[in-house]
Amino acid sequence: MSNDDAFDGAPVRWRGINHLALVTNDMDTTVRFYHGVLGARLLATIGTPGFRHYFFEIGPQNSVAFFEYAPSASEPFAKPAGVPDARAAQFDHVSFNVADEAALTELRDRLKSADCEVTDVVDHGFIRSIYFTDPNGIALEASWWVVDVTAHDVDMSDERVFGDSDPVPAVVELAETGQVASYPHTRLV
Repeated sequence: MSNDDAFDGAPVRWRGINHLALVTNDMDTTVRFYHGVLGARLLATIGTPGFRHYFFEIGPQNSVAFFEYAPSASEPFAKPAGVPDARAAQFDHVSFNVADEAALTELRDRLKSADCEVTDVVDHGFIRSIYFTDPNGIALEASWWVVDVTAHDVDMSDERVFGDSDPVPAVVELAETGQVASYPHTRLV
C-alpha cells in the first residue's frame, strides 16, 4: 500500500509502553526481583485459577507485566543481550530508561548489592548501558541517553546517532522524502 492510500499524515500520539507482557514460571521470585531489587513498584495484579498477570511501574504510565500460567508448559531459557539465539526469534532484551549516568551507576550498585551479576557501563556513543538478567532468564539493559534523540527533531545526517553506513531502503526513503514509500500488511495470529 502506498502512503497516498493509507493515512492522513497525523502522527500517533505515543506515550511510551503501557505494558510489555512477559512470561514467568515463578511470580513470587519475579515480584521479589522487579519490586524488591529493581525498585519497580508493583502497580496491579490480576489472578484467576489459570493465570496471574502482574504489572510493575517503569515510568509514568509505563509498565512491564508478567503472565504466570498454571500449570506452565513453558521452558525458560537464558541468553545474553545482543547475542543471536534461534529460540528468541522475536525478542532479544528489554532496556529500561534511567535519568542520567548517576542513576545508571546507582542501579548497577543496587544490583551488585543484591548479589545480581551486572556488566560494567558500556558506552554505545549516544547511550550508555549496563546489562543484567532477571530470575526468568530475560536479558535486561538499563540505559541513559548521552545524546537525547527523543528531545529534539530527528537529524538523519547526525552520524553520532545514525551510524549505519548501509541503511535499509526504508531509512533511505525517510532521509530523502521524510516518509516511507510503502507499508507491510499484517494479520492477527
